Amino acid sequence: MFVPAGFEPPHRLDGNGFRLEPLGPEHNERDYAAWSSSVEHIRASPGYGPKASWPRPMSPDENRADLERHARDFVERTGFTYSVLDPVDDVVGCVYVYPAEDAAHDVHIRSWVRESRAELDASLRRTVADWLTSDVWPFERPLYEPLLG
Repeated sequence: MFVPAGFEPPHRLDGNGFRLEPLGPEHNERDYAAWSSSVEHIRASPGYGPKASWPRPMSPDENRADLERHARDFVERTGFTYSVLDPVDDVVGCVYVYPAEDAAHDVHIRSWVRESRAELDASLRRTVADWLTSDVWPFERPLYEPLLG
């Protein structure tokens, strides 16, 4: 089991110049615009890379289906995806919290920000790392690759 029975994940996190809320189909148009304009930037982010299965070409309808899957995962407590929103509710990135694929970690966190908001990346990563190791979450051995450089 990824999280204990009865665990209630947080539905909001406020950061410096951004906030997180659960990703859902209501974010489709803004999410699609954010990632599709930033594919190379995302692939250069820790946890992705040129051989990553995403980002990949998708239609807006395929993106909506992907967002619906992430929303189901959240409800079923099998993974938690958050949209990163700026103060005017534009999507500037995402945070993915899913089970780790190795025995050394209990959770794997990945995040990205759109290229035009790259200045938020370090702050987002620090805020999320602190949040996911706080007593709000049940994780003890997170994997969240650091920014290089």
